[in-house]
Order: sequence, then structure tokens, then C-alpha cells
Amino acid sequence: MKITSDFHLHTSFSEDSDTPMETMVRSAAALGLKTICFTEHLDLDFPREYGTFTVDLDAFQEELLRLRGLYKKEIEILFGVELGMQPRLAGRYQEITKRYPFDFVIASQHLLDGADPYSPAYWEGKNEQDCYRAYFTQLLSNLKTMRSYDTLGHLDYVVRYGPGKNKHYSYEAYASCIDPILEHLIVQGKCLEVNTAGLKYGLGHPNPEESVLRRYRELGGRLITIGSDAHRPEHIAYDFRQAEELLRELGFESYTIFRQRKPHQVPLLP
Repeated sequence: MKITSDFHLHTSFSEDSDTPMETMVRSAAALGLKTICFTEHLDLDFPREYGTFTVDLDAFQEELLRLRGLYKKEIEILFGVELGMQPRLAGRYQEITKRYPFDFVIASQHLLDGADPYSPAYWEGKNEQDCYRAYFTQLLSNLKTMRSYDTLGHLDYVVRYGPGKNKHYSYEAYASCIDPILEHLIVQGKCLEVNTAGLKYGLGHPNPEESVLRRYRELGGRLITIGSDAHRPEHIAYDFRQAEELLRELGFESYTIFRQRKPHQVPLLP
């Protein structure tokens, strides 16, 4: 398997995981991964009714450096963060990414109209298709405010939690909303994440799905990062073999990893 790096991992430093970081490190090393990047959630001003998605960055960094020293002969451990986008937060996020020596920064959207679509209550009385369109529209607006990030996380995240999930979802149905996002990433020289949690959630596709990735490449996009979005050890590198086959079929020749915010290309082809 050519994909030996997982660049989207969470531990007990994130609100939605109770797994110690060392457990994740040991599991990743046992799988034969060469590099992992922990990207704990930092969603400032997240609505309190859904949780407190902030992270103690100093404690996170301290533990990561401790484990990096302990396991340096077994696996490379990198320092990342997943920023939950909201328009008013771009400036605060830029200050944080200047203050800490991150290797890698994911920009993600977890809220829609200030609410969390993860919650079944969000969807009550709403039209699923309208919500998907609103999500993509808001995502583009958020991206235009962001400067300090390396990849866009799980572009069609909202589809994981809609009542019908991806039953009636396709790139073609939302092309007018998705194409501007892809074009923006390409112009800005940013990466698009291939997030295999969509396979874990039973969608049968990564996030984003194959047709979005195909369109990204048609538009000239070549920069992709790969992450499992694992919050538990058994989900590390989830279905990376299937993702590798898919990316090769779509014509991608490499994927991108980051060290000290600098991109490095890793070949996907033999």
C-alpha cells in the first residue's frame, strides 16, 4: 500500500474522542504507517448545546512532543489542528496558527446556520436538498475568509448526517455550488482532503465522493491530502486500500503530506 500517512486523527484532546494519544500512536505504528498527524478539533465559539470543541493547545503539544521522542524510531508524529470555520473567526485562527508550530492545518465546516447538522434535531422540518445547498454556499463563503490553512476537510461532511445521507446526493445535483469551491482551492493553491470516514459511515464513498474528486482533477486540481478522521484506534487508516485504488483510477499520481506547513508529494503509483 502506497498510502502510509494518515493526516486526520483525533484523540482525547478533542471533545468527541476518549482515546489517549499514545494508544493511537501504538495502533498506527502496528498498522505499518510511517507518518501520522494529530489534528485535534478547534471550533471556537461552537454552540454550547453541542459541546465544547476547543483544545488545550499547550497540553496537546506537550504530549505530542513527549510521544514523538518515545516513538521516533517507529513512526513520525506531526502536530496539526482542525479549525472549525465561521466567518468571524478567520482572524483569530490566523493568530493561533502563527503562535503554534503546526505542521498541518485543516479547515473544516461543522456548522450550518450556526447549528450542528450532526444532531438529528437539526433536520426536523427542513428540506434536505436545501440544507445541502446552504452548506456548500456557506462553506465557500467561509473559505474566502480563511488564509492560514493547508487543506479543506471533508467537503461534503453534511451528507453524512442528512436524513437520506447520500441517497439523493450527487455531484451533478450540486455542481453549481461545488465547482466554485473546487476552483477556489485550485486558485489559492490549497489541497482537497480525501476523508475515508464516509466509508466508515456507510456512504460507500469517501468525503468528497468520487465524482467530486473527478471534477476537481478535471478543473486542474492535483493537490490532495488523505485522512481517516479516526477518533478510535480501529478506524486509523480506514479503507486506505480502497481509497488508493480509487485515486489511481481517477488519475491522481501522488498525495500531499506537510511538515512545518510545507508540502511534500508522495507517489501513489508503483
